[in-house]
Amino acid sequence: MTSPDFRPSHVVPAGGMATWSAPDAAVPLAPLDPLLPVRVVDRRGDWALALCSNGWSAWVDGRLLLSVPHGPPAAGRPAAGTSDPRPLLGAVEGELGRYRRMIEELAAGRLDGESFGQRTRGMRVGVVVDGEAVWLYDARHERWCYCDGFTLETYAVASGPSAAPEPSASPEPSAAPESSAPPGGPDPAGTRGIRPDGPRPGPPTRTGDVR
Repeated sequence: MTSPDFRPSHVVPAGGMATWSAPDAAVPLAPLDPLLPVRVVDRRGDWALALCSNGWSAWVDGRLLLSVPHGPPAAGRPAAGTSDPRPLLGAVEGELGRYRRMIEELAAGRLDGESFGQRTRGMRVGVVVDGEAVWLYDARHERWCYCDGFTLETYAVASGPSAAPEPSASPEPSAAPESSAPPGGPDPAGTRGIRPDGPRPGPPTRTGDVR
């Protein structure tokens, strides 16, 4: 039975969502239906405790939930730091520029192959631009993000959710090491676009491709 006081804060993505009894991916529960309204009542790093209208709750990968809008922002108000695409775009540009400089040093003979491999090890850069749409790889959080020119949203994740608190922002975030989802965690290959309002081309098939 739906509570009349239930006010959702998010919606489950179009592909549905896996759920767990605790923020550790150890005990899976029944999945949530696509586009189901939920309310986030707690967070543990990437994990979110989703409360359904019937009172049932479970832990989900909070990075994939769709936020329910609550009215437009006031005129002239800057975009929120979590949805502003410019910081991530700058970080991707910085990493790509660093890779290009090392390529130039290698071509000029100022850097040997072994040193080039050592200095580029762990770098993961990805960007796809298609008209107004852009997909950016967020190496620090191991996820692909979609931007329509105004806001930045998680599109697909490359690793399972972590209970660790999000690190503080830095001008040049370090590149993330190779990682895979833990057993029972979200499958990156199974993620889908988080907006259900229409089709759009998918992100790169290999995480970390330099485009």
